[in-house]
This record gives sequence, C-alpha cells and structure tokens, in this order.
Amino acid sequence: MEFTAETIAGFLKGEIEGNPDIKVNTISKIEEGQSGALSFLANPKYEHYLYETKSSIVLVNKSFVPSAMVSATLIRVENAYEAFATLLRMVDQSRPRKKGIHATAIIETSAKIGSDVFIGPYAYIGENCIIGDGCSIYPHVYIGDKTIIGNNCILNPGVKIYHECLVGEGCIIHAGTVIGSDGFGFAPQSDSEFMKIPQLGNVVLEDHVEIGANVTIDRATMGSTIIRRGVKLDNLIQIGHNVEVGENSVMAAQTGIAGSTKVGRNCMFGGQVGLSGHIKIANGTKIGAQGGILGDVKEENTVIIGSPAIDLKKFLRSSVIFKKLPEMKVKIDSLEKEIESLKKK
Repeated sequence: MEFTAETIAGFLKGEIEGNPDIKVNTISKIEEGQSGALSFLANPKYEHYLYETKSSIVLVNKSFVPSAMVSATLIRVENAYEAFATLLRMVDQSRPRKKGIHATAIIETSAKIGSDVFIGPYAYIGENCIIGDGCSIYPHVYIGDKTIIGNNCILNPGVKIYHECLVGEGCIIHAGTVIGSDGFGFAPQSDSEFMKIPQLGNVVLEDHVEIGANVTIDRATMGSTIIRRGVKLDNLIQIGHNVEVGENSVMAAQTGIAGSTKVGRNCMFGGQVGLSGHIKIANGTKIGAQGGILGDVKEENTVIIGSPAIDLKKFLRSSVIFKKLPEMKVKIDSLEKEIESLKKK
C-alpha cells in the first residue's frame, strides 16, 4: 500500500513541509530510513539522524525547530510518537485476519462459539466455555471449562487459561502465558511438611488488557485475582493469588507481585520490580527498575526507587554518597587512629 504525504497529513491532522505528493510504502527507524519509508522523530537525542536519513517522510512535533537543512518531507503533528503509533495501528489492522475453525481443533459440544471466530490447529476449548465474536485463538491454546472470553480477543499460540476464568473484550494475550494456575498456598504442618491449600477462586481480566509472553497470573484462593481495565503487562511477569491491579497500570518485564497485594490505578513499574504480599500501592505510583517494596505506598503519584525503595530524590542524593563510601572509609579509619593517639597522650 502506498500513501502520499498529503493523505497521511490529512489522517493525522498534520502540517506538511516539503512535497505533499511524495509517496511511502513502508515504515522504518529514522536511522535506517530508505527512499519510500516513513519515520518519526520524538526523542531529541536522535535529531542528528534527521539530517542524514533517506526516509521520504518524517513525522516531527509541531514545536520542533531543525538546526540544519532537511531533505525529507516533514509532517508536523502535536505528538510525533503518538501519531506514529496511530499509523502503526492502522497498518496492523489492515492486515488480513485468519478465519474459520481448523479441523484439528477440539471444541466440547457444550461450548458456545461466537461469530467471525478463528480457532487454529490443536486448540482446545473446554466444556461450557463461551467464546465471543471476532476472537482469534491460535494453535495449541488451552481454554479450561466454564471460561468466558469476551469479544475481539486475541489468544496467541500456547496460551493456557485454566477453568472458570473471565476475560473481557479486546484483550490480547501473548504466547506461553498461563492464566489461572494455582496460587502459591501451602500450610506448614507440625512434621515440617506443607499441606496444599486448594485454590478455589479464579482470574478476571477486564476489557482491553494486554499481557506479554510467558506471564503467569495465579488464580485466587477464594474470590478473584483481578487485572483491571486497560492494564498492560510486559513479558515474564508473575502475579500472585488475590492480587488486584488497578486500571491503566503498566509493568515492565520480570516484575513480581506477591499474594493479596493491591496496586492502584495508573501505576508504572520498571523492570524487575518486586512487591511483597498483603500491601497497598497508591494510585499513580511510579517505581524504578529493581525497586523492592516491602510496605504500603500511601501517598499518590510518588516516584520511588531502590531496594528497599525510597523517594527518588533521596535515592539520588544517597547514590552520590554510595560512590564515596570507600574514600569515606579511609577518612574514618584515619580519624579513629588520630582519636586513639590523642587518648593515649
């Protein structure tokens, strides 16, 4: 598919600087741009690529002022990154979608399958399941008994959803993710062994949740583990039993949340963040990579980092001291020797 700068600018409500008739048929990074490609510039540290890129069209912010001549046609928009994402979404949605039910798929007779559904090879759909309209269920997906999948969901290859879980509309679950496996519940016995506690609850994903590859979300002991509307989880994340993650929160890879913790709305977690169990995280909390949270975060919209995590400004001041600790140790040893010498005199 080819699009002119004029067509793209009209779609994005942007302003053209250059040739409105120039055409693009692909997208690329600005540093790898070729003739016929569309790129974007949002981060100032990539600005130098703008003056050497071979991309035909580049999206830039309206406020951007170039410091040299630009050969590409520019389209000025309010937010170049957001505009580029909008175009990517349009391209993705224009791709042909698989349809139909493969002959090797196993669907129990009591399951209800909506219209315009794709079910790939060797997928299994259990008893009394409900699959909504427009869903795509790729090969080797397992959906346990009495699970409900909302309209227009995408379950990528190898996704496993245990029994009685609920998935809302417009959810995307990537390959290898397991939803509804048993929570980590074991009661210590007098003979130093552990008795398994049955996990009788489920997992609820609300609408427009996206979950990365190889994520595990444990079912609740009782009640539900809940991932609220609009949550986005990266790959390799562990969510423990009875956890609740608030609306529109996002988490980077290898985050781990222990059981019964409640995460508020609009939170942002960096990679490898760890939360202990039975704590509450206030709305809008931002936690830097490898942050370790041992207790409640009560104040909304705070930014914390470190393990155990502390306020970002305190952490930055502390990090300056960390670097000086070896020199400080030498000075302290010297002062101790002087004090001992003075005592002897």
